[in-house]
Amino acid sequence: MTDESTVLFLAHTGQVSGAEKVLLDLIDEAERRGHETVIACPAGPLAQRLPSATRHIRIDELGLGGEQGAARGVAAVRLLGKWVNAARAVRSVARAPGTVTVVNSLFALPVARLARPARGASWLVHDTMNSLKQRVVVRFSRPAVRVAVSVSEATAVPLRAAGLPVVVSHNGVPWPVARFGGDLHTPPVVGMLALLTPWKGHRVLLDAVATLPDIRVELAGGSFPGDREYVSELHERASESDLAGRVEFLGHSDAESALRRWDVVISASTSPEAGPLSVLEAMSHGLPVIGTDHGGTHEFLSDGAGILVEPGDPTALAEAISTVIDDADRRRRLGETARYRVASRHDISETLPELFHRLIN
Repeated sequence: MTDESTVLFLAHTGQVSGAEKVLLDLIDEAERRGHETVIACPAGPLAQRLPSATRHIRIDELGLGGEQGAARGVAAVRLLGKWVNAARAVRSVARAPGTVTVVNSLFALPVARLARPARGASWLVHDTMNSLKQRVVVRFSRPAVRVAVSVSEATAVPLRAAGLPVVVSHNGVPWPVARFGGDLHTPPVVGMLALLTPWKGHRVLLDAVATLPDIRVELAGGSFPGDREYVSELHERASESDLAGRVEFLGHSDAESALRRWDVVISASTSPEAGPLSVLEAMSHGLPVIGTDHGGTHEFLSDGAGILVEPGDPTALAEAISTVIDDADRRRRLGETARYRVASRHDISETLPELFHRLIN
């Protein structure tokens, strides 16, 4: 590719979570290398954080949201129309000579299939494929995928089984950074940095902390419009007598500001994460992390870099929280191992150029 070439990014959401943070870093990297950057994404926080030189093509949200039953069927039909409209919006850019198309999310993949970019599309895989709807989307979109760049080995496995060309390139975070933690807050605080959507496991965390009367919980993250019912359920659960006054919803929060408030960081996802950036961010600051034992979380926290528990098990999660809170030496050892893991494998100054190279070449 030449320095004058264009990189077109496709994203399904206008919200900003870990996958979109990686996307913003990639846009910065592309512009540093002299590429023109274009992004197709919905309006929202992501578009608001784009560099001034990046061209924004506005599309609709590309997802099913939290609808259930008949409403979910209607949402699926509408989604098909949104994919078609998004493909029309990006087609001229995607097919232009010198354009490389990078898809940042599973539900934006069909846009690439329908737009038919000249070189095909690179898919940056932030989702571990473990459901029927994911497999259906991948099967439909596969002809457009030139390469799938997975952020963890665990996520690469089902993609290879589906016949996709796959390479692995791990996520990274800034390094070196200040160490947090040390003396516990009074009372101790456990936190989760994740969108308020069901598979992230917030309910599991609340049920776990309900059995630990001296612990507070803070949940940092926004939500999708379709998850309003789930968010309401979380607020209702937090108001029950065994949790009342001990749960705070922080909304959209800067990761560093949130992490400074916490003693232990939780990743309770009930479905496998590909490579959760929030886990790496917490590890980089030396905070002890408790995560569910699957997907990229297992790879990040194995061999003493964190504590792993079975998905969807509030009893096991409560035991792990109690153990970490009660043992200052263990918190220190976990933090030291985690920081070494980040320094040796996940320094963004090394991982980002490699990731960008994998996507555009």
